[in-house]
Amino acid sequence: MLQAFREIVLADSEFEIGQGERPNPVCFVAHEFRSGRRFRIFRDQFESSPPYATGPDVLFVAYYSSAELGCYRALGWPIPPRILDLFTEFRDHTNGLPTAAGAGLLGALTHFGLDGIGATEKKEMQEAIGSGTWCGRFTPEEILDYCQQDVLALECLLLAMLPRIDPTGVA
Repeated sequence: MLQAFREIVLADSEFEIGQGERPNPVCFVAHEFRSGRRFRIFRDQFESSPPYATGPDVLFVAYYSSAELGCYRALGWPIPPRILDLFTEFRDHTNGLPTAAGAGLLGALTHFGLDGIGATEKKEMQEAIGSGTWCGRFTPEEILDYCQQDVLALECLLLAMLPRIDPTGVA
């Protein structure tokens, strides 16, 4: 399935968001699956388009991609034409079945026997970033490192889930 694409970009974003508001992107981290190229972009570095490849021959992979696409919209970036959302694939795989640790990224990692960031640490970072209270508590480098951990986990999850993904829904 993956051979159909020139590049495979795994991405995660972090953003601040007020109730009923659009996301205010704080950072993006992306890895190109084959080459290993890494992109770490903090809010003062956003440009008019992503720094990684885009287009119909590029597969964009995320977990709960609506979060990343909300940031794309807020930044005015064109929406990727080919998206593989591992949240959707995980829910398809586990629909109606109990999951040991929920349906979030940590739950999917746990389901497949993979390691991820601790749930307490993840919740603390998510809440601080989402509420905008990260300033003074965490440095931009710490925020990027946190985001990158999710991308590394996403990469492991993709490899674990790939045999279960129906290629007709991706191409």
